[in-house]
Amino acid sequence: MPLLPAACSVRVQRDDFDIADLQRSVLQDDAGAVVAFTGYVKAGPEATVTAIDLEHYPGMTEKSIAAIVQEAQQRWSLKSIAVVHRVGRLAVGEQIVWVGASATHRGDAFEGCEFIMDYLKTRAPFWKRELGSFGRRWVEARASDQSRAQRWHKN
Repeated sequence: MPLLPAACSVRVQRDDFDIADLQRSVLQDDAGAVVAFTGYVKAGPEATVTAIDLEHYPGMTEKSIAAIVQEAQQRWSLKSIAVVHRVGRLAVGEQIVWVGASATHRGDAFEGCEFIMDYLKTRAPFWKRELGSFGRRWVEARASDQSRAQRWHKN
């Protein structure tokens, strides 16, 4: 796994997480901004999804997320970063992911957090299956997620 500074953390877990604790974990004394994103399981366009099963490869997933965090640190002046992503069966409305970044200035914190989330959607090895009245179906990668991530590619 790429080596992360002490001020950065990556966790993949089944258990829920506490947003306030995570927010405090990224706040640094010399930071002027903390930006955070919390993602929730949604019902989908037909509102027929009741839950998702989210799978990953332990070790490989954390390594992939750590590489994304390192890339964000190289691009922006971030003081601290935390990423928590849940796996297992999650019902609609449950928290699934939290990304937080602190920086001296808000611009770095906003861009760093958004970059990490965009790359989590396109580069981190997770597999999602929706459950509902239709039965079960695997979720395909979305072109809109790829398009969002493309804007971060360096020329």
